[in-house]
Amino acid sequence: MALALMSIGEKRTVMKLRGREEVVRHLQDLGFAPGSEVQVLGENAAGMILLIRGVRIALDRGLAGKIMVA
Repeated sequence: MALALMSIGEKRTVMKLRGREEVVRHLQDLGFAPGSEVQVLGENAAGMILLIRGVRIALDRGLAGKIMVA
């Protein structure tokens, strides 16, 4: 399941990152590594507010769709 499909309050574990090498590296730099737990704090039409490794991050839905969670 893509992270972009998660609901507010839901917690999941990052399983895999998709996309070009630069995109994957950028997401890893933000803390989205396989095995990390991510929680959705809020959302709107443009993007999502996420909590990962104790840090709040705003991410657009395009990038959120490249993060696979379980």
